[in-house]
Amino acid sequence: MRHFDELIQELLDKLLLMGRLAESMVQTALRILIERNASLADEVNRKESEVNELQIEIDDSAVKLTALQQPVGTDVRFLFMASRIATELERIADQAVNIVENAHHVINAPPLKPFVDLPVMGEIAERMVRDSLEALVARDCTLANRVLEEEKKVDAYRDQIFRVLLTYMMADPGTIQRALALILISRNLERVGDHATNIAEEVIYLVEGREVRHKHESSERTFRS
Repeated sequence: MRHFDELIQELLDKLLLMGRLAESMVQTALRILIERNASLADEVNRKESEVNELQIEIDDSAVKLTALQQPVGTDVRFLFMASRIATELERIADQAVNIVENAHHVINAPPLKPFVDLPVMGEIAERMVRDSLEALVARDCTLANRVLEEEKKVDAYRDQIFRVLLTYMMADPGTIQRALALILISRNLERVGDHATNIAEEVIYLVEGREVRHKHESSERTFRS
């Protein structure tokens, strides 16, 4: 049993390492945009490879532990959840790569406003990733629920950024390429927040056995209608 606990901890450690890498990729991608430093792209690409390798290792370990140890209760929930969280983290890393690609359309021209509220939006999205993983370690549903609430802020910034950049494009067609790239980056950050939210929902399921996936989305749609 102690050996099994050690293997579970190793799996958790890999998830946390994967999370730190994915979060740092988002930070670096935004630095490329804000500092106009394309040389940092190699760092993002290198970390993406590490993230992909960790996802494969986590999936493999989760399957083997489930098959060989036949866990029950929260242990079996954690093993199923580990693979899903690894997928969310891999997708966060993908969004960082997308930010880098979109930033290339911006950094060689004068900044817009500059970069509207993207840095603030990025800080919130990064914090959501960090808090969702901290909630996992601490089995803290209060913190996980806070991540769900933060998603609303990210969505609000996305909408605000779109409105501002739309006015730029209407006033000056020369800004269209840069503005569209920044809109895409805001959507990349929104997706980072979405994936962090999914991790927080997994934590709630792990700790309480309560399914909350998609419920907050339904309530948002009801409110808007």
